[in-house]
Amino acid sequence: MKKAKIVCGIAFCLILFCVFAASVYAKNEKVATPREPGVYIKTTKGLIRLLPNIVFDENGVFFVESNDPAHFFLKDFQYFVLYGKHDMSVLTVNPMGFYQPSALGKPRFAFGKDIELDVKSQGKDTYIIKPKGLLGRGYYSIWINETAWDFMLD
Repeated sequence: MKKAKIVCGIAFCLILFCVFAASVYAKNEKVATPREPGVYIKTTKGLIRLLPNIVFDENGVFFVESNDPAHFFLKDFQYFVLYGKHDMSVLTVNPMGFYQPSALGKPRFAFGKDIELDVKSQGKDTYIIKPKGLLGRGYYSIWINETAWDFMLD
C-alpha cells in the first residue's frame, strides 16, 4: 500500500513537471500559420513566435531591458511574419546597442539605426517583412509603437 502511494506521488510530480515545462518552451513554439497576434520568425524549421518586450523612454532615449530574448542561428533565419492589427507606418527593425544597466543591474539596450524593409501583405492582418540587406549576428528588435519583439541572431 505504501509503495502504491509513493508511485502515485512520483507520477503526479512527473505530470506537473511536464505541464510546467511545456509552458516554459512556449516562447519557441513552432507553428505552421500564426494563430495569435504578434511577431514570428520564419526559420528553416517553421514559424517561431517571439515574446514582446516593453519600450521605455528615459529623457528622450528609447530602450528595452533585456528579458532573455530568443536566440536563432543566422543560417536558419529567413524573414519575419507580423500578424494582427498594427500601424505599419511606424514599423522598424533595429539593431540594439548597450545603453546602461538599470538600478537593479539589468542591462538596457537602446535602438540603433532603422534597417530598410520590404513589407508585403499576405491577406488580412498578415505581413511578410524582409530586410533589404543582410542581417549579421547580433541583438535586434522589431518595434511598433510601445512594443518591441527582441531576439538574437547567432
